[in-house]
Amino acid sequence: MRFVKGHGTENDFVILPDADGGLDLDAASVARICDRRAGIGADGVLRVVRAKAAGDPAAEAQAGDAEWFMDYRNADGGIAEMCGNGIRVFARYLVDSGLAAPGEWDVATRAGLRRVTLGASGDVSVDMGPPEYLGTGEASIAGRVHTGTRVSMGNPHLACPAGEPVAGLDLTRAPVFDPAAFPEGVNVEFFRPVGERHVEMRVYERGSGETRSCGTGTVAVAAAAARGAGAAEGDAAGEWTVDVPGGRVLVTLDGRTSHLRGPAVLVAEGEILSGWLRGS
Repeated sequence: MRFVKGHGTENDFVILPDADGGLDLDAASVARICDRRAGIGADGVLRVVRAKAAGDPAAEAQAGDAEWFMDYRNADGGIAEMCGNGIRVFARYLVDSGLAAPGEWDVATRAGLRRVTLGASGDVSVDMGPPEYLGTGEASIAGRVHTGTRVSMGNPHLACPAGEPVAGLDLTRAPVFDPAAFPEGVNVEFFRPVGERHVEMRVYERGSGETRSCGTGTVAVAAAAARGAGAAEGDAAGEWTVDVPGGRVLVTLDGRTSHLRGPAVLVAEGEILSGWLRGS
């Protein structure tokens, strides 16, 4: 099985080309691939498959508008709706491998169509859709309760302001939250303003643990920070700079949708031995 390794601000992925949908990818195989000691190591897997061949109703419903479907799996093998860093890496792979031309086009995801814009090299921009504000929520780390803004980016987020540098937070364990409030789990972000429309952030992702970056999370944080700065839901909030442990991305909020722009880097390719993947 061929693979490519890539990352977006050090949020890293194993890319599995499967244009015609012949790959039987189960949760155990994904977890085995993503294992950082016994596998290749990654925050998740991106299966690259044509929407019409994906074997997923959500993908097939979008096949008339997008050729390619991003089948994203978290490191524990769980299926996820959307991944902002992942879709940039996905788009860069399509262009670099000759499966798509540089320019602007849609990618099918479980959260709906997402429009990407990219050249032959460099950063990738994604229309992430409008942030959906869902009120407030709570999560605790090291016995301390943090109150934040619940934001849906097609997947669930809780963006919590922090009163101190986020580097000092203990994210070695999963934040504790009320499962009744987040029945599908939640990505929990902690952020702190460091300048005008400029925040730093760390994130604990459901199914992956703390990651070096989370694309949908950076948009959720920018939206929550804009709300905290007094911007109403429909107001234009401009461009936000979000620093994550793995680098920096730019989030633009315009009162209608959101855009995420940042790097997408392919670093290696190789072959996964089928015997190893089967555990034999």
